[in-house]
Amino acid sequence: MSHFVPQGLPSRIQHYIDGKFVDSVDGSTFDVLDPVTNQNYLKAASGKAADIELAVLAARKAFTEGPWPRMKNRERAKILHRVADQVASRDKELAEFETFDTGLPITQALGQAQRAAENFRYFADLVVAQRDETYQVPETQLNYVHRKPVGVAGLITPWNTPFMLESWKLAPALASGCTVVLKPAEFTPLSASLWAGIFEEAGLPTGVFNLVNGLGEEAGDALVKHPLVPLISFTGETTTGQLIFGNSAKHLKGLSMELGGKSPAIVFDDADLDAAIDSTLFGVFSLNGERCTAGSRILVQRGIYDEFVERYAKRASNIVVGDPHDPKTEVGALVHPEHYAKVMSYVELGKSEGRLVAGGGRPDNLPTGNYVQPTVFADVKPTARIFQEEIFGPVVAITPFETDADALKLANDVKYGLAAYLWTNDLKRAHNFAHEIEAGMVWLNSHNVRDLRTPFGGVKASGLGQEGGYRSLDFYTEQQAVHISLSPVHTPKFGASAN
Repeated sequence: MSHFVPQGLPSRIQHYIDGKFVDSVDGSTFDVLDPVTNQNYLKAASGKAADIELAVLAARKAFTEGPWPRMKNRERAKILHRVADQVASRDKELAEFETFDTGLPITQALGQAQRAAENFRYFADLVVAQRDETYQVPETQLNYVHRKPVGVAGLITPWNTPFMLESWKLAPALASGCTVVLKPAEFTPLSASLWAGIFEEAGLPTGVFNLVNGLGEEAGDALVKHPLVPLISFTGETTTGQLIFGNSAKHLKGLSMELGGKSPAIVFDDADLDAAIDSTLFGVFSLNGERCTAGSRILVQRGIYDEFVERYAKRASNIVVGDPHDPKTEVGALVHPEHYAKVMSYVELGKSEGRLVAGGGRPDNLPTGNYVQPTVFADVKPTARIFQEEIFGPVVAITPFETDADALKLANDVKYGLAAYLWTNDLKRAHNFAHEIEAGMVWLNSHNVRDLRTPFGGVKASGLGQEGGYRSLDFYTEQQAVHISLSPVHTPKFGASAN
């Protein structure tokens, strides 16, 4: 099978600091591979503390001396709309780069590129429409909220849908007037390298956007610990989030962290079964299963359990696994051989923890590359590791339940709490059950369809804080209360009385 290689691949990837592409101070690099051949196709500059220092100082100078934080919201919005136009006009190129670097199916990568453009449009519009509170005590006092950007924002992004998730942080940070240092995931630096040109063409002032590639424990660690970076937005796994939490304590940094998930999809016996099967298949096998909100535990009421498992397994077995650049592909190659090995270890573990009803290994027709068959385990006990632990691949556990109380206990009996999906036609049950679930987001009779105005985030081990809509702008701005007296203030006169 010939392997598609997009046109225009760079020969190397550099940092972008203060408006210039630069190598690492110490000249070090790391190899970047494509997940179809697992061959290294370029080298990327490997950032360390010295490179982060240069990027932060450039961002800090742009914040304290440059025009960006002082622009009217409308002026910033015009530039962000030009960014969106650039992204939208280059969506096919971006999707090809993303697919080549991540192994995501091309049709899904194209959707992510378009979503990245929409993120910029949305926050450009939101910052213009934004309003803040004013409170008046008649004839006595006027109190209002003055909003201003926090400073240099440290953005640390993951390797699944990297370009879109970078836009999700970049758009509100820039709309708010912050300057940024982006540290993208080392597995997937390719699409991130395009941001610099996009921002330059859109007219973003020099120093506002800075990019340092590198390993999390080197570049990421230095960014988190830098005293001139007052806030960190991180998306990634929970253990890394815990480390960032500890390392941010010294400087009391603002934190927004969207971490791991093991989200339940709960199918009651009165559900629209056809729709539930379509949605729960898509919910765990889209994006190669490499999604934090994947409905990777499916809880099915006993009366429809056998039919559900049979139909679900049959459909999963028919999912097209193949070359990520083929539009017919539904599941592509996992991002990296290290991650492939992790997912395959869970597949093997699952064979002793559940009943294998679909998949269970590498597709026979794909002897090389990080390909995993969509894998379905039924009759999985809630104590099983494949029920409790995030796999982050095309692997799902199905478990039966009897009553609503059983379903709620199963749904909440993991350390995570990111998303949940409910399938029922009982309106009262749907709302009451949703309110009892320990999850930051719940979808009723739907898979993950995002409204950018709503809060995005998790509870328990799935995150800290929420982004989305005004909550994103709240994170990247300080909200200062200003109080003005409109009449004489009656203040106790300390020290005014005679001895």
